[in-house]
Amino acid sequence: MAQVLVNFRMDQDDKIGMEEVCKELGMSMTTAFTIFAKKMRRERRIPFEVSVDPFYAESNIAYLNKVTSEIDSGKAKLVTHDLIED
Repeated sequence: MAQVLVNFRMDQDDKIGMEEVCKELGMSMTTAFTIFAKKMRRERRIPFEVSVDPFYAESNIAYLNKVTSEIDSGKAKLVTHDLIED
């Protein structure tokens, strides 16, 4: 089977992180992408779930930043609660 060169761009931090994981798994990034491509071709789908985590929504991040700012500035009213037995 003929080999071809595939080039694409990705975020540098993602690349570094992927290289670290691949190294831990004892494979190269090329091997990882080849596994992905073969699985995608065989299953005719992206071989994992693709979804949006609502935790990282802009509105939630803005809320968390606001709460953190209020805690840091001393404006937050922290209240203790009794533990709820389950």
